[in-house]
Amino acid sequence: MKGVTQRVYDAYRKSKRLALRSVKRITGQELFEIYDRQYWDAVKGDLLPAGVDHVVFDGAVNSGPKQSIIWLQRALGPLYKGRLDGVMGVGTIAAVQACNDHDALIDRICDQRLIFLQHLKTWPVFGRGWSSRVAEVRSIGQAWATGLTPEMASFVEGGQAKAFIEDAKIAPSTTPADAATGAGASGLGLSGYLYDLQNQLSPFSDNSEWIGKVVVVLAIASALLAIGGLAWRWCAKHKAKRLATALGAEAT
Repeated sequence: MKGVTQRVYDAYRKSKRLALRSVKRITGQELFEIYDRQYWDAVKGDLLPAGVDHVVFDGAVNSGPKQSIIWLQRALGPLYKGRLDGVMGVGTIAAVQACNDHDALIDRICDQRLIFLQHLKTWPVFGRGWSSRVAEVRSIGQAWATGLTPEMASFVEGGQAKAFIEDAKIAPSTTPADAATGAGASGLGLSGYLYDLQNQLSPFSDNSEWIGKVVVVLAIASALLAIGGLAWRWCAKHKAKRLATALGAEAT
């Protein structure tokens, strides 16, 4: 409801010792108080430059203050020396103040936000609305950052849907890769055993020839299985790392 969930509204009403009610009945005054306390103050909007404040604030309303601050911290690049902790501390404020190109900073924040949104399971449903919202936020923020008068914000259908990290895509598992690698290693061990058996039987039996063929086939299949498992594991870890980066986690 204009960026306020029922849970947030319930917490606000409880803090005011008021009876709980549907968020659909939220008043304009209540909305502004929640925006001010829950989002603007949380990202310390009064300490941010014009334009940057709007972009970080809107991100906080849509995805929570912590996530929006992480986008800012990542967008600051080498100017920010701290951890990606989603806390608007002294280090983050100092990095913002050291940035001379707020227009470009807004671009990078919005790019980080889009990457995050694209890695949510709900992107196929709300992606179009979110894309329009971020584009509008980018335009308004950059207008303020450059001293221009921005156009009035509009409300794009689907753009108001919350975008939380809890809705992130699931990182691929390495379990199948480990199983394939283990099976391949076991197969190679068995082919080695059969090879020794062939050497022992060769003086006494004509059957050693077909054992040799089995050894070759088993060794090739096992090697391919092991290599495939290792490749799968690398790919899964690469995708998991890329997902973690997109969601704002520290690179590992």
